Amino acid sequence: MADSLILELADFVHQVHTGIYSEETGQPQPLQFTVQVRLAVEDHYDPDTPLEASKNYMDLKFACSDALGTTHYKLIEAVADHVAETLFLQDARVEQVSVKIVKLALSEADEKIGITLTRNRR
Repeated sequence: MADSLILELADFVHQVHTGIYSEETGQPQPLQFTVQVRLAVEDHYDPDTPLEASKNYMDLKFACSDALGTTHYKLIEAVADHVAETLFLQDARVEQVSVKIVKLALSEADEKIGITLTRNRR
């Protein structure tokens, strides 16, 4: 089995313009993101291995916040796709991105309603 390195951002909440119903449009709503990025792995990581041998974890947060801008996304699938594409464009070592989005505004009893999109580098 091949080695792998997975970076993760879990349960990050950000306000995003998304939705198709009148009560959803015109104002952002809270989305909860969990993002996993599989990177090409180095042969070995020593105690003094520099950051360039991995990926800055803040890049994952940026892809779920500032990179989305103020664009209105009808579907959260489009939000997830934008996050994945942003991460692929940032770093050629990214092999796979998985984006889980939960629409917190839909929750009535702490259930988690949302999607998970997984894309491989093409």
